[in-house]
Amino acid sequence: MDPNQPQPPFESQPVQPEAPLSVDYLNQIAPQAPKRKIPLTRKQMIVAGILGGAFIIVMILVIAVGLGGGGTKKQLEQLAARLQSTQTIVTAADSELNDSQLRALNSNLNIYLTNTNRDIAAPLLKDGIDVTKLDSSIVASESGADVTARLEDARLNAVYDSTYAREIAYRLATIVSLMRQINSSTSNQDLKTFLAGAYTNLQPTQKAFEDFDAANG
Repeated sequence: MDPNQPQPPFESQPVQPEAPLSVDYLNQIAPQAPKRKIPLTRKQMIVAGILGGAFIIVMILVIAVGLGGGGTKKQLEQLAARLQSTQTIVTAADSELNDSQLRALNSNLNIYLTNTNRDIAAPLLKDGIDVTKLDSSIVASESGADVTARLEDARLNAVYDSTYAREIAYRLATIVSLMRQINSSTSNQDLKTFLAGAYTNLQPTQKAFEDFDAANG
């Protein structure tokens, strides 16, 4: 084509009409009116507050009872297991002791433990604890195996009496402490009465073992 030849006039393209916007699209982009909140009446607010407070109180009580009950039962089983294992240690030591004063103390302690292990069964049963069917993990942890091992070392090194007095003085102190804790937390009146007498009677013996250790250790 000759560039000097006049060009045909520009033919504009026909404009296509835009498609009308759909009603749905307009609804989507339109600002949404905020939902109107219905205010609570004074009566409704009071009722809601009472229900909320009651729910919180119930939850606190449930947690407290769950923790307290479980803790008390564990302590009771610990006490029963510790008393039983202590008597086993005391009985085994009788033939190993040389000092006559210490043998007399040990004999009295053995009698005390025999009676205490017998008499504690009834009040514990009221709390659902059978002293012949204690939790095996608690029995294992309260077996006193570490005490027995230390006493065997003491026997081999000819220091049995002083070591025994020290070990038993400490063990009896833990028993007295545990009895007091349980006594202050239990609602079992029979158990409270039993424990009050049990730790009162045990304290002089515990002190006697402690004094022997101080004098001969």
